[in-house]
Parts: sequence; C-alpha cells; structure tokens
Amino acid sequence: MKDVLAEIVKHKRLEVALAMELRPLEQLKEAALASAEPRNFFRALTHPKDELRVIAEVKKASPSAGLIRADFDPVAIAKTYEANGAAAISCLTDEKFFQGSLAYLTQIKAAVSIPVLRKDFIIDTYQVYEARAAGADAILLIAECLGEAELLDLLILATELRLTTLVEVHDVESLLSIRHHIGFPHPSYTLLGINNRDLRSMTTDISHTLRMLDMIENLDIVVSESGIRTSAEVHRLRDAGVHRILVGEHLMRQPDIGAALRELMK
Repeated sequence: MKDVLAEIVKHKRLEVALAMELRPLEQLKEAALASAEPRNFFRALTHPKDELRVIAEVKKASPSAGLIRADFDPVAIAKTYEANGAAAISCLTDEKFFQGSLAYLTQIKAAVSIPVLRKDFIIDTYQVYEARAAGADAILLIAECLGEAELLDLLILATELRLTTLVEVHDVESLLSIRHHIGFPHPSYTLLGINNRDLRSMTTDISHTLRMLDMIENLDIVVSESGIRTSAEVHRLRDAGVHRILVGEHLMRQPDIGAALRELMK
C-alpha cells in the first residue's frame, strides 16, 4: 500500500520552503501577532463536558475519495454547520491533496461566531504563525508526522499564540509515545484526537477509538475523528465516554448538510 502520509509530508516540506521565500518569517510573525485574539476552541469543545460536541469539517476532496462535493461553497457550508449545532468548524487548508485553502479558513472565520480549526499537515513553526495570521483558533498536529522534539516545539509556540492544539494519533505506538505530552505546556490548550482513518492506507474503522480508550486517562479531551456516519456510531462512542467527534466526509456528501448534522446529533 502506498504511504500517502509520507508523500504528503514530503510535498509539505517543499511547500513550506516556497512559502518562506514568498513571505519571510519575520513578516509573517508580525501579521500573526497583529491578528485578532483567537476564540477559545478548547472551551467550545469541552463545556459542557458530557454534551455531544461536533467539529464539523469543510472538505472539498481527499486523496482516498477524490472530489467529495462539486457544489463547494466553504462559507455557506460553515454557516450551515453553525446553524445546525456544530461546536466548531474544521477547515482543510492543504491545496495539493485536499483542494483546500487558507483563504477558505479566513473567509469562514469572518462568517461564523464559533471557533475554527486549521486542518493541515503542520510540520514547521512557520505554519503555526501562518495559521494565526489567517484567523485560525486551533491547529491540528499529527503525531505520525512529527518527532517528539518537533511536537513539543509546536505545542509551546501554539500555546504562546493562544491557539488550541488538536494532537492527533492513529497508531497505538504514537499514542503511547505522546500521551504524556498532552496538556503540555498548559492543560487548557490541548485536545487528543484519535483518527479512525489509517493515514497510510486511508481506510476507516471507528473501533480504533474504542480500542485506545483504556490507555487514556482523561476522556474529556478525546475527539474521535473520521469514519463516523450514523447516529448509532455516535451513541456507541458516547456510551464509551467519548462526547467529542470530528465529522467531514459524511456530511459533505449529503444533499442537506444541516439535516445530516442534526441526524448525527440526535
């Protein structure tokens, strides 16, 4: 099976290098620090703690599914999510593999009142400043993309910029290696995402989340991601103590996105 994640990360390094040439880091830092204070993504996802909180994702395409939604209007989709009970929005910003854009995130942030997550393959501090400058309230950090020192550096910087981090794992090995860093350097800035999609084969199985729960001390910060399609699956997760989910592809395929979100949240 082709390692899709490795291919994406390889391209992302080239992408970041080019971005640095076009917009020097010091210039980007100034823009990031001058941007508005981020909304509290962590609180939006954790309060009240036993109520279902949904991060609804704006995603046009993916490497595994190809084009997901042809009539793609990121702002209209985000506003529909907000109107139908989403606690936060996730916006894909990777251009090559997901047909996303940082511009979509900025447009969405201006159109909704709930927090917005930058969903991308973040491997460099440059991208953290880039996220803050674009209006993100939170960023995704994928453990399988990062070494331990890289993860810690990004966690520290994100916290300094008042960005919540959603630290995502898929493999058990990754969870065991990073779980003691969740909550570093400040416990109110980090959530733990369990990705039910294998980022190497791109297949999904929500049992990934359920199998890992015994290895996690605090279920209040756990977000189950990917492959969630039915209210029955949501109830299965909630019965196990998981009250936070990230849903994208399922919603994006529905003719009535708002009705589909309400159905999941029943």
